[in-house]
Amino acid sequence: MDALLTEFDSFVRTRTPALLRSAYLLTGDQHLAEDLVQSALARTHRSWRRLHHSGNAEAYTRKVMYHLQVSWWRRRRIAESMPGDLPEPSGGGSAPDHAQQTTLRLTLRAALQKLSARQRAVLVLRFYEDRSETEAAELLGVTVGTVKSQTSKALARLRTVAPEIVELYVLEGSTR
Repeated sequence: MDALLTEFDSFVRTRTPALLRSAYLLTGDQHLAEDLVQSALARTHRSWRRLHHSGNAEAYTRKVMYHLQVSWWRRRRIAESMPGDLPEPSGGGSAPDHAQQTTLRLTLRAALQKLSARQRAVLVLRFYEDRSETEAAELLGVTVGTVKSQTSKALARLRTVAPEIVELYVLEGSTR
């Protein structure tokens, strides 16, 4: 039993930053993201005995996060908006132009805040998590058509509310 607890503790310590980044993109709020990850990890802990053998603990935790987020949408809660910073990815190389990267991040964050929670979730799954339409639909418990329509609507809305994102993205892409 102690080995299982140690293994779960290690999982939480190593994977929480990545889970928080995804949760932040799903919720648009640091505090809600922390709540989402905490709830998902609690459910993962309850299933840890069977998960640690399969090696799919992170996939299970992410799926729980997506399902919890969908459940929260369906409750039609009034979303709180608290200022916060986008979590920085740990490690990795640094880009040559930090100001440009910061501008892109802040612009994207502001634009994502203008989308519905469902649209944000679809964009996170499709473009940040690099999931297929089928995978995103399965994770969110909706049809592929819903994923397609929400993606289209979200991208159109982003182009309307923040046309500078396309320009910044092209500039950042050309520096790599």
